[in-house]
Amino acid sequence: MDSLDEVLAEMDFDFLGAGVHSMSVDAMCKALGNDHFFFLDVRTAREIQHLAFPFATNIPVNELPARKGELPKDKCIVAFCSSIFRGAVAYAFLMANGFKEVKCLTASTEQMASVLKPGPLAKILA
Repeated sequence: MDSLDEVLAEMDFDFLGAGVHSMSVDAMCKALGNDHFFFLDVRTAREIQHLAFPFATNIPVNELPARKGELPKDKCIVAFCSSIFRGAVAYAFLMANGFKEVKCLTASTEQMASVLKPGPLAKILA
């Protein structure tokens, strides 16, 4: 895609209903450790001080325009934030800037943290 106009025009009922643009927390658990997935945490540095996800790279959403060159073009980028909103903004921005494989995590940080407890995490890492 070449522009935000094109990205938004694609977001019709069929696109949203198919869900190919999104990733659930269960799918996130399956993707952890798979080198094809690049988890992009678009929360602010202050948020990261209180809850960090070591499997993700942090680039706050307001820094994406200046730092998009740090992102891999050959991986599936999964953007997330505390409540989905900034992840969706990052999704649209990345698609409009030529990234071909982008998803938005449809889980809040609370949901992510809840599946990363020792029991579930041990299963993911096994």
